[in-house]
Amino acid sequence: MEIGRMDYRFTALLIVMMCLLTFFLKPAHSAETQTNVSGSNTSIEGGYTGGATTYQSGSSSNTTTNSTSNSNIKSSPPTSSAPSYNSMTQDVCAVGGSLGVQTFGLGISGGKHFIDKNCERLKLARILNDFGMKVAAVAILCQDERVFESMIQAGTPCPIDGKIGKEAKALWSKYDHERPDYDIYVKRMKAREKIQKQIEKKEALEEKRLAKEQAKMTKEFNEFDKQVEKKIKEKKKNIKWKEPK
Repeated sequence: MEIGRMDYRFTALLIVMMCLLTFFLKPAHSAETQTNVSGSNTSIEGGYTGGATTYQSGSSSNTTTNSTSNSNIKSSPPTSSAPSYNSMTQDVCAVGGSLGVQTFGLGISGGKHFIDKNCERLKLARILNDFGMKVAAVAILCQDERVFESMIQAGTPCPIDGKIGKEAKALWSKYDHERPDYDIYVKRMKAREKIQKQIEKKEALEEKRLAKEQAKMTKEFNEFDKQVEKKIKEKKKNIKWKEPK
């Protein structure tokens, strides 16, 4: 019986406590307001003060963020590579050349080989000399205008039509248009003619000046002779001849 009374008391105490809690406690309300705009959450708790803005308990804040991004990206195309030419291991007289142009929209490249005439000339002259054809070797070297000019300056003109020496020089003077250095030769001859005309003009002026001076001196001598003759005649008139005794 004593145990049953304690259970009743305990139950009654719980009921009284629940009634008191229900009477004194108010319904719970959320003190936090969240607004999500454009993926951004802003949470403001009650009693927060920052800077010049004060948020009271239970206040809410809405934040809106607008973002605009523009990108203009230009990527360069692959580089245009000019082709290469390798002649290191070949006995040829060729030189390679290449060119490449690259822009943002287009790339162009190309290559070509060029024959080196001077290299060929040297190889041919060397082979002819090895065969004992010295005149022929000199003749093929004389195709170069520098060699031709040096041979003329040395007094050993290049061979022409099987002629050498003075006979070759005469033929080169007659058929000067066949000279390898014809353009330079004509230019040099015109310059020499111009200088020769200037020299002749100076010589003519000098001869004319000398002729004037000579004529002047001749005139002066003639006048002097006349004066001398005149004085002699006057003296002769004044002389009195006496007959010898």
